[in-house]
Amino acid sequence: MRHLARFISAASIAACLTGLATAAHAGGGLTGVDAMTATVFQEGQSSFSGLAVRFRVQDPRLLESIDLTPTIEYWRNSSTVDAFDLHAVRRDATLGADIRYMLPGDVWRPYFGTGLAVHFLSSEVDAPRFGIIKANDSLTKGGLTLLAGVAFGTHSRIGNFVEVKGHFVGGYRQLKLNMGLSWNRSPSPPPTPTPGN
Repeated sequence: MRHLARFISAASIAACLTGLATAAHAGGGLTGVDAMTATVFQEGQSSFSGLAVRFRVQDPRLLESIDLTPTIEYWRNSSTVDAFDLHAVRRDATLGADIRYMLPGDVWRPYFGTGLAVHFLSSEVDAPRFGIIKANDSLTKGGLTLLAGVAFGTHSRIGNFVEVKGHFVGGYRQLKLNMGLSWNRSPSPPPTPTPGN
């Protein structure tokens, strides 16, 4: 619970900083929001599901094809083995920021990027038969992220995307297969072809 409170506080600070950045750079600011589901493959574990939301911010001092993406990610995995009277729960609440480069395109646009993330990890085990009564362990770790994907409908108000994202956290490395919907603030029209001579 203590780590969840820290995570919520950090997320609130990040949201305030994003708002200040938006106000400070009238020519850029928030350009869209992505909501996604993830299939998570954590080191030494089987796959499970997660959720995430990220904000796409552009700075007029950078290229138009570069996005800054503050991101909040969360997953929870629970296991129960009745034969051994064992119950385990693992959680990861992640606060990160990536810089993403969008390649040109009309119908679909590939992209890739990198960034940093802080993981608020916790594990709980309850196994009375083995003398473990609601034991828990929490830690906070940071690491590098790498991502690559394809966005569809970037010139529309609503689009979608698929991507692969790796979290390089020592001892807790994760690979995520993400897919979701995008809301674009002011979709730009696709480039019009120039008439030939």
